Amino acid sequence: MTEVIEAGLDLAHINAELGRNAQGLVDWAVGLEQPAIITTNFRPFEAVILHMVTRANPRVPVVWMDNGYNTEATYRFADEVTKLLKLDLHIYLPRRSRAHREAVEGATPSLDDPRHAAFTAEVKLEPFARALRETAPRVWFTALRATDTAVRAQMDPVSVNPDGLIKVAPLLHWSSKDLYQYCEAHGLPNNFDYVDPTKGEDNRECGLHVQH
Repeated sequence: MTEVIEAGLDLAHINAELGRNAQGLVDWAVGLEQPAIITTNFRPFEAVILHMVTRANPRVPVVWMDNGYNTEATYRFADEVTKLLKLDLHIYLPRRSRAHREAVEGATPSLDDPRHAAFTAEVKLEPFARALRETAPRVWFTALRATDTAVRAQMDPVSVNPDGLIKVAPLLHWSSKDLYQYCEAHGLPNNFDYVDPTKGEDNRECGLHVQH
């Protein structure tokens, strides 16, 4: 069934017709009636994708790779949005706690430290691979934006990734103003006190969307 759906996808047509219609794209993807997930890191404006997808289908699981290095505000925001939107939240943690890792290996390695790749693999990539095995989605909703990085600027709103997942990025072409206005219109909370130690810099890829 999945192979039939993927083979029948006219990605160029879908992207041309719905690539800048976020809710329309979400509704189309939900209408495929395939197992789906939403990934989130509860960064600024993440409530938009969570609201947009769960209003179309409140049963879509939400996957969070909690690396253990989030700010207090991010954890509070995660709890607030989860309660507000009644999210089916699935939290994936690294195999080792932050305390364990730092006791053995010290503080987070810098970006130019050769150990940084292993750090990223441990706290983000392995938990995501585990999430994919356990949730077995065919559709993946993500809040990627073209303005995030040079890699993301080259992406399409809908694609089939190396895992064979239909990767849907409804907000790819949205500006921060668009996201802010959506939050205001729907009474959604926000979080600006966010850091990602696997990226280190805002315009740098952590590797998740390069591999997947």
